Amino acid sequence: MPLPPAFVINLDGSEARMASAAAQLTATGLAFQRVPAFDGRGLTPQEFPDYDAKAALAYMGRPMRGGEIGCYHSHLRAAQAVVNSGAPMGLVFEDDMQLVPGAAERLQALADWLAGRDDWDLVNLGANKHRIYSNLVQFGAHALTRAHYFPMMASGLLWKREGALAFLQAHDRIFAPVDNYFRHWQTRRDRGLAIWPPLVETTGAESDIFAGPVSRSREDRHPLYGLIKQRRLMADKLLALRHKYTRAR
Repeated sequence: MPLPPAFVINLDGSEARMASAAAQLTATGLAFQRVPAFDGRGLTPQEFPDYDAKAALAYMGRPMRGGEIGCYHSHLRAAQAVVNSGAPMGLVFEDDMQLVPGAAERLQALADWLAGRDDWDLVNLGANKHRIYSNLVQFGAHALTRAHYFPMMASGLLWKREGALAFLQAHDRIFAPVDNYFRHWQTRRDRGLAIWPPLVETTGAESDIFAGPVSRSREDRHPLYGLIKQRRLMADKLLALRHKYTRAR
């Protein structure tokens, strides 16, 4: 099958980052479209109707920043672009993406292998860590796995069109950064996959979405922040292990 269309999330005014992403995608032969990022940097969380401050404090142990909520909305826009494309799959990249050598060939092999399969929603192409998984197939030095414990980072994703639609339809409130939400969502559905080692890294450029001071005062954290974080991680790991060993039977 042809390579899936690509969609690049990019803030207005971030021309250099878009140019870098465009050059890489053009070199690989990937058709791409820019998705204007939602700029939430100048907004307070309370200005987002779908932000659930109480749920964020309960789940993350801290409130969210406007930039984080804007990033979430940017991924909603990108998922909608995948759905609107009509293609069976769609690639979504953040504009600080850095494709590893040979990425185009691996993406083609990945798309061919996944074509027609119904047991997945999205593939994390840029995972920063890889834990609690089951191997599915090997593409050269890169393994495709069922990521029972869905990896963090959303710099590179491959959506199944139906998976992107499910993400959009499930959206009613925001209580976690988008990569945290993907872990929460897919660890429960067990329909998330990952490539390891990653096919997409980041350039290391400072985020434009989170431009400005990013340090967070401990005063706005829940008094039991550490316990809440450990509870969240442990709950997801236990669910992931249950999926892993249930599938192994």
